[in-house]
Amino acid sequence: MRFDLPDLRLFLAVVDAGSITHGAGAANLSLAAASERLRDMEVASGVPLLLRNRRGVVPTRAGDTLAHHARLVLRQVGAMQAELSDHARGFRGSVRVLANSAAIVGLLPERLGPFLARHPGTDIDLAERPSPDIVKAVAGGLAEIGIVSDAVDTSGLETSPFAIDRLVLVVARDHSLAGAGRVAFAEVAAEPMIGFDGALQVQLRDQAERIGVRLRPRVLLRTFDGVARMVADGAGIAVMPEFAARRARRSMPVASLRLTDPWATRRLLLCTRTTDGLDPLAVSLVHHLASAAGSA
Repeated sequence: MRFDLPDLRLFLAVVDAGSITHGAGAANLSLAAASERLRDMEVASGVPLLLRNRRGVVPTRAGDTLAHHARLVLRQVGAMQAELSDHARGFRGSVRVLANSAAIVGLLPERLGPFLARHPGTDIDLAERPSPDIVKAVAGGLAEIGIVSDAVDTSGLETSPFAIDRLVLVVARDHSLAGAGRVAFAEVAAEPMIGFDGALQVQLRDQAERIGVRLRPRVLLRTFDGVARMVADGAGIAVMPEFAARRARRSMPVASLRLTDPWATRRLLLCTRTTDGLDPLAVSLVHHLASAAGSA
């Protein structure tokens, strides 16, 4: 059963008009040519598609089914043609990027801004995921670019440096640890903690479980500024990227301590399946992000 797009357009024109004659006119076909196409469609489908009477035609149940799917197909074809036309004129493009918490909140906004300014027709489809999930998504073709911790296995993917991400402990300025300078995560994992509602919290939970502690954040917040505000108020301690702690110290009474655990210093990597398989826009974004990493 093979129907081409002109077949579908003709059939819908006939159904909408309730007449083969009027439908043929709407499809710019002669009555004879339209009638022949409709007969061929019924032969191909193996069932009657139209009921003919003195007033015109109405679709059979099979015809209703065909009309429903024909509208979906033609609507999708129209959307495809519009997007391809925009691409051809250089008006738009989209790149799917997945990144972990540190990159999403602190590093990507300042690096994506100049790129988007130079490419006014470009959209970035950006989402936050834990690093292991990002690797799977990029390997499976669900995203063009990923930004992940080097702690995950990126075998089979092309990688390049993106940034150094150091995690620190943030405490209120009058906390007993405020002047310590550095601390191991095991020393503080059981304390009341303010959590970040993102991929970072998954990593902290996993690290706590490895040392036999069940992490129970008092609350999960969506911004590091919000986390730091609660820490400053004495509601608990928190782990966050060093850049976020540095920013918080400028306006809040908090102190930060370097975590001594090896996993707390992470290299962030750009990863793709292969740049040869990316469209030019995605390749351009990869090069932009990599060059920004080199100048950071």
